[in-house]
Amino acid sequence: MMVQTVTGPIPVESLGRTLMHEHLFIAFPGAWFDPLAKFSREELIEEAARRLAQLREEHNVRTFVDPCPIELGRDVTLMKKVSEKSGMQIICTTGFYYEQRGLPFYWRARTVDEIAELYIREITTGIGDSGVKAGALKVSTSAPVVTDQEKKFIAAVCIAQKVTGVPIITHTTEGCAGPEQQHLFAAGGIAAHRCLIGHCCANPDYGYHRRIVDSGSYVGFDQIGMDYVQRDDVRADTLAKLVHDGFRAQIMMSMDRLCGYLGKPATRQLTTEEIAKIEHLKSQGLWQAHTYMFTDFIPMLRARGVHQTDIASILEDNPRRFFAGESLPKRRQTGTRAGIYQAEARRVLR
Repeated sequence: MMVQTVTGPIPVESLGRTLMHEHLFIAFPGAWFDPLAKFSREELIEEAARRLAQLREEHNVRTFVDPCPIELGRDVTLMKKVSEKSGMQIICTTGFYYEQRGLPFYWRARTVDEIAELYIREITTGIGDSGVKAGALKVSTSAPVVTDQEKKFIAAVCIAQKVTGVPIITHTTEGCAGPEQQHLFAAGGIAAHRCLIGHCCANPDYGYHRRIVDSGSYVGFDQIGMDYVQRDDVRADTLAKLVHDGFRAQIMMSMDRLCGYLGKPATRQLTTEEIAKIEHLKSQGLWQAHTYMFTDFIPMLRARGVHQTDIASILEDNPRRFFAGESLPKRRQTGTRAGIYQAEARRVLR
C-alpha cells in the first residue's frame, strides 16, 4: 500500500511518527489584495524547514499532514520545497473550507460531479501543473450544523473517495457537527473508519467524542495548544478517558499550528500587546512552536495514566492504519476504568 506525499508515493509502513493536522502557511481569501500584507516566500520556506527539521531531530516525527483547503493559500510547490529541504514527508489534501470563510463562488456554482472531478484530478493527475498529487480529501463544515452548500461538497468528496480510495480528513467548526458529518459520509457510501473527524477536542463533552468513536471513525484531538478554543487540561482529561475506555486506536493527535500566514487574523484585530508578544515569540523561534505537543501536552497525558506505548501507538499505528484503509482493531479497555466499565456492564445485564 502506497501513500502519496508532495514528493511522490511512499509505502504506508514508511509514515512513522505522524502529525495528522498541521500547516505550513495559510492566507484567507482576499488577503493577497491587502497592500499592507507582507510576505516573504523564501523566509517562510527557511522557517518552515527549520521547524520540521527540529521535529525530525528532536521528536522523531517523520510525516507532516497539511490539510490546507484549496482556497486558504494552499501552495503545494512551497510544501514540496520545504519537504526537500527539511527531510520531512509532507502529505497535502484536496478540498475546500467551510461556507462562512471559504467555498469560492465559482465552485458553489458547479455541480457535485464537477467538484468531484476536480478532487479526483488533484489526487490522480496532480494539482495544476505542479506535478504534486493530493494524498487525502478535506471536508470542512460550519457550527452548529452543516449547511446545504457544505452538503453538496461532502457529496462530491464521497464520490471522489470511492473512486480514489484515499481517506477523508475533516474540519469541524467549534467541535460541532461531527456526528452529522459521519451520517452524511455513511449516506454517501463511505466506511466510517476512512474518516478522521477533526477538531473534536474543541468540544468538552465526552458524550460527543463517544458518539464519534462508537460510530467507527477516528477522532481528532488536533488543536492541542489552542487555549483560546479549549483548555489543554480539558483535552488531556478527555483524551486520557478515551484511552482508558479502550479507544486508543481511534485517536489522532496534532496541533493545527502554522509556520506563517499572510495578512491579519481573520476573526478579530490584535491588540498592540498581543502583536508585541507574537513578535517576541517569533524572535525566539517559539511562536506557534510545533514542538509544544511533545514538550508540554504529552507530559499532561502521562500524568493522567496514559502510557508511552499508548502515545507511540496514537502517533504511529493509527496514522498508518488510517492511510492503509485497514479496519479498526477490537476495542480493549485498560487500567482502572476498564474494571469500572466491565463492572457496570455486568450490573446492567443482571
